[in-house]
Amino acid sequence: MNTPAKILIVDDQESIRVLLTTFFKKEGYEPYYAPNAQGALKLAEKIPFDLALVDIKMPGMDGISLLEELKKKVPEMPVIMITAYPSIDSAVKAMHKEAFDYLIKPFNLDELKQLVQRALEQKKATSLSKTVYYGSIVTRSPAMIRILENLPKIAATKANVLIMGESGTGKELIARAIHNLSPRRDQPFVTVNCGGLPETLLESELFGYKKGAFTGATSDRIGLFQSADKGTIFLDEIGELSPLLQVKLLRVVEGKYIKPLGNAQEIKIDVRIISATNRDLEKEVIEGRFREDLYFRLNVIPIRIPPLRRRKEDIPILVEYFLRKYSRELGKDVRQISSSALSLLMEYDFPGNVRELENIIERSVALETHNIILPESLVISDFKKKQAKKEKGKFKPILPPEGLDLEKTLAEIEKDLLLQALKMTKGVKKEAANLLGLSFRAFRYKLQKYGLDKIDTNFKNA
Repeated sequence: MNTPAKILIVDDQESIRVLLTTFFKKEGYEPYYAPNAQGALKLAEKIPFDLALVDIKMPGMDGISLLEELKKKVPEMPVIMITAYPSIDSAVKAMHKEAFDYLIKPFNLDELKQLVQRALEQKKATSLSKTVYYGSIVTRSPAMIRILENLPKIAATKANVLIMGESGTGKELIARAIHNLSPRRDQPFVTVNCGGLPETLLESELFGYKKGAFTGATSDRIGLFQSADKGTIFLDEIGELSPLLQVKLLRVVEGKYIKPLGNAQEIKIDVRIISATNRDLEKEVIEGRFREDLYFRLNVIPIRIPPLRRRKEDIPILVEYFLRKYSRELGKDVRQISSSALSLLMEYDFPGNVRELENIIERSVALETHNIILPESLVISDFKKKQAKKEKGKFKPILPPEGLDLEKTLAEIEKDLLLQALKMTKGVKKEAANLLGLSFRAFRYKLQKYGLDKIDTNFKNA
């Protein structure tokens, strides 16, 4: 049974305290209240609150100061500010002090309920976003953590594994982790790049050959499958295999034996196969470029690794990891990255994924003359293109000869753009905020500023 979330209500108005306490009890929460900041801080020392609702205007210590103190004590606790005296300044201050959101009295209880649910869900997600280290793998992405948590179960079986993901996402690291966790950990782990060799050479590399099998075969040579006997073979870029090699690999998978070139005798092997691809193999099967029977034999346990652009929460910890690694390897003392440089990395999509990020940090550490990575030290392939695109899209106003009222003009432009965004998104405020590059909270404040929150925003027929 889940323990009900503990909510701290801080307001100098008794009617508000009673209303919110009754409401949250009815909703299944465990509410506590205090009439002022001092009482709230005493309660916070004794009770582990999950969320706080704080009035801004209170006698003595005000709500903004209380917010600051609560964040010092419990940084992960969401705090929602409430006030009967709205102003843009107080909203901005609250957001700067890391308030979760801002509600104006009188507020709608359903809206408050949804806001509290969102805040608690975000707190739960944040608490779950632990940093996990496994060998060279470091992540706080929930999707990656789920993969890592499943590795021991996957490793315990003999089943073949197919790892799917874009180039540079760390497919070989996952394959090595499976091998190292498996009963085969003390046996060989052999890596084969199926796209790195021509067909004839790859065949002899995989299966070996007998002396005299072809010109230049002056002695017997065992293949990589035989080298991996009792261990694991990692077939990277499996989607690059030619049709002929797909047939030969299928025989190995089904029969558990190999036939070296020039040898009629079958050699029994015990090898676990882990394959990897950056292609859509299902599509390759449908279009006849990859054998369906081989695909199903290899894809007994599928693992799909998300690209770095879909797990951006990993960028700061990967940067920290690579900074330590290359400072040590290159004999440098580059300990940190500036916030502006990190912001550039967070905006970048990393087509080369983790491998590209690693290369960027290695190069930056090598060239940096300070002990901190600065924006100009980063070499990002399409950064200049992105900057040019941003410049091209900039709005360039023209000042008329007679002059203008700047504040009034800016207000009119802002109001007009808010309305246009609402019309374009048929009244969906979250999408309208995204169109204007605003957070949902900032968008709502601007609607309130111009009185647009009171108008009918149902533009479905617009």
